[in-house]
Amino acid sequence: MTKDRSVRVVIPARYGSSRFPGKPLVELNGKPMIQHVYERAVACRAVSNVLVATDDERIKQAVERFGGHVVLVTGDYRTGTDRVAAVARMFAGDYFLNLQGDEIPLNPELLTDLIEPFLTSGVAMGTLKRVMDPTENLLNPAVVKVVTDAQGEALYFSRAPIPFVRDDPEQQVRGGLHYIHLGLYMYTKETLLRLAALPTSRLEDAEKLEQLRALDHGIRLRVWDTQHASLRVDRPEDVPDVAERLQEYDAIKRELESRGVVSKR
Repeated sequence: MTKDRSVRVVIPARYGSSRFPGKPLVELNGKPMIQHVYERAVACRAVSNVLVATDDERIKQAVERFGGHVVLVTGDYRTGTDRVAAVARMFAGDYFLNLQGDEIPLNPELLTDLIEPFLTSGVAMGTLKRVMDPTENLLNPAVVKVVTDAQGEALYFSRAPIPFVRDDPEQQVRGGLHYIHLGLYMYTKETLLRLAALPTSRLEDAEKLEQLRALDHGIRLRVWDTQHASLRVDRPEDVPDVAERLQEYDAIKRELESRGVVSKR
């Protein structure tokens, strides 16, 4: 019996946030943030369908206004992974991709960089990393770092600067050594439901990183590289910069489309 190769993208979007309440609804260049995330996911050629999972009627109505698919998932869920698992119990499918509602892919192919290798790898859970730019702040706890082994298996995720370069007192970014972890995960349905049934781990609770639950309980997590960038809104003060960078990217994309350099999607 062959498996269904369709991939359902679920965007967990909750209203309550300790640092930024109502974040999915913040306006970026005339659209709520959740719409930017949704539209880029829908544009990905490797995606079968996209669904927003929210706990709030205001977010549900906003998604419906721009024609998106949304489901209200109420309850006390610890993380986005647990909310995605609730959706997986409601819908058929073998593969689910968790795209966090504050992670805006600048290019839909970012999702393809995870989906295509995952489907051919036979792994149970996967995510993405990107080489950290020298201008990025290695010490910023809002930027999650990841270290992998030689086969691409995750060794650890942290808000701290990992790996720590002992002989560099200034702790500068080193290309090929420091990687940013991007906020999306792909799982088989079986692994997703298993992960949601596990207790919160000590590492997960300390760093407030849900992926550490998987590592703490022996679930291997494959990490693939991407060169595609994404924009993340963590706090209200991030909004002006993210809006400006979105505008710049969209202007460049329109120019390239008009010249036939890239196809319209």
